[in-house]
Amino acid sequence: MGRILLIDDDAAFTRFLAGYIAENYPLLQVEICNNPVSALHSIKTGTFDLMLVDLEMPAMDGLKLLRFAVAAGMDKNRIVLLSGRDADFLHNVCPMGTCLAVLNKYEARQKSVLDMVFSSLNQKAAVV
Repeated sequence: MGRILLIDDDAAFTRFLAGYIAENYPLLQVEICNNPVSALHSIKTGTFDLMLVDLEMPAMDGLKLLRFAVAAGMDKNRIVLLSGRDADFLHNVCPMGTCLAVLNKYEARQKSVLDMVFSSLNQKAAVV
C-alpha cells in the first residue's frame, strides 16, 4: 500500500480528501493529522510515500513541517504543500525545488495535479 500523511488543521477538508482518495485510489492509505505538532511524531516514526501539508496552520506552519520532515530523512520530492492562497503567492513563498509541488487546495485545475500524483502512487503500490 502507498502511505500518505495528510497534515491540515481543517478537519472537514482532511475528511473530504481522505474519502476522495479512498474512493478513487484504493491502494493508498491516508493517515490524518489535524494538529501539526502531533504530526511531528508521525513524521519521525512513520514511513510515508507522500506527505500533503497545509501551508498555514496555527502552532506550526507547513514550511516548518517540510523542513522537519526533510531533516528526518523524507525526500522533499515526496512533499506537497497545500494552501488557499493563489499560485503567485505560493511560488514566491516556495520557489521551484523546495518540494514536489505547491498547490491551491480549492482550485479545480490544481486538483488534476494531485490526481496525477495519487494515480502514480496507486500504480506503484499495485506493483509492490
